[in-house]
Amino acid sequence: MSKNVGRKMVKKLVEKVDHSSKLRTNILAGMASSAPPLGSQLGQRNINIGNFCKDFNQRTADMKEGIPLPCRIKVHSDRTYDLVIHKPPVTYYLKQAAGIRKGRMKKGEVAGKITLKHLYEIAKIKSEDRPLALLTLEQICNMIVGIARTCGIQIVRDLDPEEYKEFLQNREHTIMQHQEDLRLAKESKMLRTN
Repeated sequence: MSKNVGRKMVKKLVEKVDHSSKLRTNILAGMASSAPPLGSQLGQRNINIGNFCKDFNQRTADMKEGIPLPCRIKVHSDRTYDLVIHKPPVTYYLKQAAGIRKGRMKKGEVAGKITLKHLYEIAKIKSEDRPLALLTLEQICNMIVGIARTCGIQIVRDLDPEEYKEFLQNREHTIMQHQEDLRLAKESKMLRTN
């Protein structure tokens, strides 16, 4: 048997090494579409965009539409893929629990408040995520406390509903004022450039 024949047989037995990386992206539950940025990301990896969107939307049909879901997509050489859908990010749960749409806008600002019970419930949900499987519930809670701090969400023992409702109304007024200030600053900048 010649060397060339032996090499060919070995090449057939050895699997090809895959150097492609996983696509990491956030997709809204039930809202995958071929529009950018998702469509172009999938197209670059030779995935059938229509089939992927249909598959993703079917797999997330039982979830509330529009929830951001971190996804990991591994593409194979035959254009098939493995799709792993994780739980929504911690910031999503924190904002939902605090009843806010937007985190802090400037350093030191309190954007919202949650209780220790909220923190524990979010940690229990996130502990089911594969990337956090090796962490204890206490470690996940500590991680969430850090994320809450960067979002401007304060963690308290008890929360008075009436007092918090008033806080949220004042916060909404502050957000509207901030957006108006940004709009005026943008308009004045446009006037200076013209």
